[in-house]
Amino acid sequence: MSRPSFREQVLRVREDAIVSAVNRLLAEKGFDLMTVDGVAAEVGIAKASLYKHFASKEELAGAAMVRVLDKTLAEVERLRSDKAAAPVEQLKAVTRWAMREQLAGQMPSLPSENSTLRAALLASKTYVDRVMELGDRLGEWITMAQAAGQIDGSLPPELVLYTLYARACDPVIGVLKSTANYSDEEIVELVLKTCFDGLAARGERA
Repeated sequence: MSRPSFREQVLRVREDAIVSAVNRLLAEKGFDLMTVDGVAAEVGIAKASLYKHFASKEELAGAAMVRVLDKTLAEVERLRSDKAAAPVEQLKAVTRWAMREQLAGQMPSLPSENSTLRAALLASKTYVDRVMELGDRLGEWITMAQAAGQIDGSLPPELVLYTLYARACDPVIGVLKSTANYSDEEIVELVLKTCFDGLAARGERA
């Protein structure tokens, strides 16, 4: 395998810096308020140079989402190496990791409905493949946890999956942090508890 040329290395470093900036801005402002001008200013390059790497705001957001999915899949694979851990504990671990990423400002905030962004993401084979792979990996743990009685077996597995996905962008996390009443770890554990244990008092649970 040939070594990348100096120019290729420079372009790769610049592209990495662009995606990192997009990730930060999406986490801070969300897709609607993020601008291409803002990304270029954050990286310290001209907008024309940025467009040599990404043709649109949607492509920028898509690249950031692929990076997040790659990080998430790497974390899932790390957790999968622990063969002794119960499936529900694996699900808790990856959910805990995602919430920590959000608190650290590393989890992009995207609108739930945006036709241009949605179309760009669905048109990206890389993005769709990563989403499918992550769904399959978490789906295995979900069905195993339901079979073991660790998660309510009457719930559709896809509902459980989407509930866990939602914790990565849960607004409750930001609200609790803004009160300054809880540490980041306390926030993570409180939200994790409501997610997996529900709100009913323990004596009231079936």
